[in-house]
Amino acid sequence: MNRRVFLATAGSALIAQERRLKLGLIGAGWYGIVDAQAAYKAGGVEFAAVADADTKMLDDAAALMEKAQGSRPKLTKRYEEVLETPGLDGVIIATPPHWHALPFIAACKRKLPVYMEKPLAYDIREGQAMIKAAKAAGNIVQVGFQRRQSEAFKQAADFIGSGGAGTIVQADVQIHYTAVPLDNTPQAPPPTLDWELWLGPAPKMSYSPNVGHKSWRLEKNIGNGHLVDWGIHPMDATRKALGLDMPKWVNAAGGTYLYKGRITTPDTLTAHFEFDRCPIVWRHRLWGSAEFSPETQNGVFFYGDKATVFAADQRWVVIPREKGTERQAHDIKPATDMGLKHMQEWLAAVRGQGKAGCTVEDAWKSTAMVQLGMIAYNHKRAIAWDAASAKIVGDPAAAKDLMRPYRAPYKHPFA
Repeated sequence: MNRRVFLATAGSALIAQERRLKLGLIGAGWYGIVDAQAAYKAGGVEFAAVADADTKMLDDAAALMEKAQGSRPKLTKRYEEVLETPGLDGVIIATPPHWHALPFIAACKRKLPVYMEKPLAYDIREGQAMIKAAKAAGNIVQVGFQRRQSEAFKQAADFIGSGGAGTIVQADVQIHYTAVPLDNTPQAPPPTLDWELWLGPAPKMSYSPNVGHKSWRLEKNIGNGHLVDWGIHPMDATRKALGLDMPKWVNAAGGTYLYKGRITTPDTLTAHFEFDRCPIVWRHRLWGSAEFSPETQNGVFFYGDKATVFAADQRWVVIPREKGTERQAHDIKPATDMGLKHMQEWLAAVRGQGKAGCTVEDAWKSTAMVQLGMIAYNHKRAIAWDAASAKIVGDPAAAKDLMRPYRAPYKHPFA
């Protein structure tokens, strides 16, 4: 390469790095704004358009963005209008899970880079349709499993991979916390909220503060409960740390004991996921007083024949088997901003400076895994999964839950 060509190429690369990426945001609630702020912190972005079913969310997002970037984005209730924005470089989708598949597939048809919040989809068949759309588009996709950026989980996985804990016999994953359900009395939605649009393809439901906006996470028809909503993070981290694919069978038991009649998913749950290498056991309790060991209420125990390893977002601990041997605690300081690192990785990939680390195919496995856990819970029996055919085998009733019919006029993308 001669000097003139080199300078021209270097100059073009520099301009590409300095140009502000024009982004769209679909879903401007709590976590949509968290993602937008991470993008601003990463730098070099501006939001050109925002969609949300609530005009208050739109106005709040616009005020934040105008202050951050000096211009007001286009505001709309329709995700299609965000995707039609001229010159868009990428889109962040941070809606509740029942609104993930349709805008994602529409963005793929436009070959737009996508930052897609977890879980990948509401049901397993939606996720398969999303994989197909992304493969056809060849676009850049980053799914929001931010714990993949946890330095503590990475170091714990390296220790386990080196044989430091010996043979891993079982992993126990848990997030216990005290939930605070809101008013679940059916009532008129706020005047700013287009409730019919917010529900979209989900079953028809009455509005209540306990379902609308941030509180939808423990509603079966929207968030599908704590395991799928929050537990999916350490479950994904565990699957990746152990190099697991999909479980062979899943069983789950629990119920709604303290919050019966207030939430529609279990406040107490134990689920067993049987993999070729070893089982993973999930537990959660959304009630109770202070924890006996609060430092372990959110994290993963990897039980090996040489040592036990506990890993959380910012800390990992080795507990040797030998008596009298001290525990080895490793605290990550300064703490890793996992959301920022995950967003930086995606933005770098959009600029052609690397790859996004959480692909749609791999995110589907972690999403389908926890969804199978809820299917087992709902049917109160173990279910067998055939990875080759992506089917529940020997249980036609449970297999029906792999795809939830859409409410008219919406059409399920897998149908």
